[in-house]
Amino acid sequence: MATSPKFIAAAGGCLLALYVGYIVVDRIHVSSALATETKENALPDVAVIKPVQSPNKVALTLPGNIDAWYQAPIYPQVSGYVKMWYKDYGARVKQGDVLAEINAPALDAQYAQAKADLASIMAKYNLSNVTLQRWQAMGRSQSVSGQSVSVAQADQQSAKAQVEAAERNVAHFEALERFKTIVAPFDGIVTSRSINVGDYVHDGGGNLNASGAASELFTVADVHKLRLFVSVPEVFQYVLQPDIMADVTVPQFKDRKFKANFLTTARGYDPNTRTSTTEFEMDNPNEVLWPGTFASVELKANNENAHLYEVPTSALVFQEKGMQLAVVRDDNTVHFQNVVVGRMADTATEIQAGIGPNDRVIANPPADVLEGDKVNVTVPQRGYNQSGFGKESE
Repeated sequence: MATSPKFIAAAGGCLLALYVGYIVVDRIHVSSALATETKENALPDVAVIKPVQSPNKVALTLPGNIDAWYQAPIYPQVSGYVKMWYKDYGARVKQGDVLAEINAPALDAQYAQAKADLASIMAKYNLSNVTLQRWQAMGRSQSVSGQSVSVAQADQQSAKAQVEAAERNVAHFEALERFKTIVAPFDGIVTSRSINVGDYVHDGGGNLNASGAASELFTVADVHKLRLFVSVPEVFQYVLQPDIMADVTVPQFKDRKFKANFLTTARGYDPNTRTSTTEFEMDNPNEVLWPGTFASVELKANNENAHLYEVPTSALVFQEKGMQLAVVRDDNTVHFQNVVVGRMADTATEIQAGIGPNDRVIANPPADVLEGDKVNVTVPQRGYNQSGFGKESE
């Protein structure tokens, strides 16, 4: 049976109506999805963390300087020319070993003059003794007055005093003569030699540099043990406990750690750097470490604030009201919570009051986020949070 034209027209109308309806519904759906997406994109994305409890042990890494147990710069005590030096860089020396000799002709002449003066004064003293004995003999026979005997006795005492002064002068030059020989003050290693044969040196200093300061002839260091000096910042004074140990690493032995024991601290701060010089002692097996070495020092101590919580330092917000944290409420709105800050480091800061373990803290608050703003909480990519702070999903 043939299909009537009216039926075909009705079927076509229905198909057209269905198509138009589909287009309208699809556009409504797309518009709704676009509106929802736009609304969501208008909210700032934030990553949140949960505060973590402070560890039982606190660790702090600071730069340090390794120095010799004893170190002595050696200066000449006489003026003259270097006759010869006998110990070079790195030489092992014993106490009293000769390091160098100085030729001092002017000192030799003064020494000879002092001895000649002593001989002359000694002759006058001997004469005064003979004269006193004669005057005393004549005084007993009443041949001379008592005044004359007293004068002779005073002359003899004056001559004796001059002899003693001359002897002291000779002893002075004898001591200076011994300083012509430069010796090691203790067992150690020669770490510096600043002279050559023929150099002129003067008493109290070696060669003069451009600024007029004197340089030492040698430096001798005792390295059987070492001293480690660390400048501890004021805020980390709490790590300076009597039983503190330090793990020391140096650039030349990257895979090796050395131990250092706490020795003393300056008990005062440098007003320019706000640090306190702290000293440790180190054994130096086989003398593998040298004085002047830069060290990385890791200090570990018991944490008396282990009951407190820590957040990333980047989470702190500085406001007129004081230090705050941006906390995300259950309805994903932002609240700026006032907190009391304790110890602050580069990566983590202790919070003494104001937060709890279940608070959701924005790890790095955007600069334009305000109180009560809605935010979109996101899950950071793997590896984003390496600090150990709890993520929101936890």
